Parts: sequence; C-alpha cells; structure tokens
Amino acid sequence: MKHFSIVVLTTLLFTSCGPTIYKSENFKDSKSTVHIVAILPFSVSIDSKRLPKGQTIETLRDAQQKTGYDIQNNVYTWFLHRQNEYSVTFQDIDKTNAILTKANITYDNIIMQEKGELCKLLNVDAVISGKAVMSKPMSEAGAIAVEVLVGFGGATNKTDVTLTIHDIKSSLLWKYDHQVSGSLGSSPEKLTNALMRNSSKNFPYKKK
Repeated sequence: MKHFSIVVLTTLLFTSCGPTIYKSENFKDSKSTVHIVAILPFSVSIDSKRLPKGQTIETLRDAQQKTGYDIQNNVYTWFLHRQNEYSVTFQDIDKTNAILTKANITYDNIIMQEKGELCKLLNVDAVISGKAVMSKPMSEAGAIAVEVLVGFGGATNKTDVTLTIHDIKSSLLWKYDHQVSGSLGSSPEKLTNALMRNSSKNFPYKKK
C-alpha cells in the first residue's frame, strides 16, 4: 500500500498539457548536415510578483541563473544516457560553457546572440536552446521531503517550457512548447524529466 501511495504521488507530482510542435519544411535536409549539437543554458523567468517571504529580486535572479544551468545539465545528461538512440552527438556542456565564458558571453547576454554565430563559435552544426517561464521559484529539497513524507504538496507551480533547435544559418529547425504543472516541491531535475519524457518522443534526430 505504501509503494502504491508513492507511485500515485509521483504520478500526480507532474501533469502536463499537450505539446505544440513545429518542424521546418526543409528539416529533412538538416539530417545530412547536423552531426554535433550543443546545448545552451536555459533562459529561466520566474514571476517576481509571487516571491516567497525573505526572497528578493537579487536572490530571484541568482535562482533563475542556477535553474538555467541546472536544466542545461539535466537535459545533457538525459541525452547522454540515451546517446545510442540519436543520430547526432551532443557537445560536453563544460566545453560549451567554457567557450562561451572565454568569448564573454554570459547567462544574461546569451539571449542576444544569433544562434548561427553561436554554432560557429562552439564549432557545432546546431544548438539546442530552451526557455522556462515559472509561476514560482523552485523550493528547497526540504519541501520535497515534506511532500513525500506527508503525502501531499502545496500550490502548483506552472511552468511553460520551450525547446528549440537552430542551425549554423540561424534557421529554426524545430520548436517544442510544453506546459508542466508540479507541486511547490518541484526541482529542476523533476522538471527536466517531465519535459524530456514528452519531448524525446518527438525529438527530430531520433533514430528510426
């Protein structure tokens, strides 16, 4: 019975709306030209009107940046563990971030960079970028533990997540929009898993 409760809790922790998927008309051509893909830090935006007590705009910005890098790492790890399922390889994010830092491209200004120029800088054929718009900040691990032990969570944290793939010409090849709703104890890892479980089914470079 205890095992059943944990399964139900895990199932209810994340619900999602149906995704919206875009694929360019000339996407098939990219399958012969895209071999190495870099994953960029995610752009994270958290609603500043619903800040928990004790949190400031400064700490919110730090949380957004940390979450952006955490999701980048989790997405890379997801793909890495399933590399044999894809026709492309993924650049090590440590290498990606080191090159960006050396070029003075920061978390705050990367959104202003053309995707094609980033491809050239990183020496890859395409880049995966992402955006997450959250209604609340991610809570600390303690809140997650309380939910698991007590068996219920707090108010939901709705997150709109977007994944995009651009090639070296800055052409948008693929776009995936998805909404995930989780309890206040949601973590970047759980958010990524919820996103990737759905988006990976439609990931365009998946082997047949």
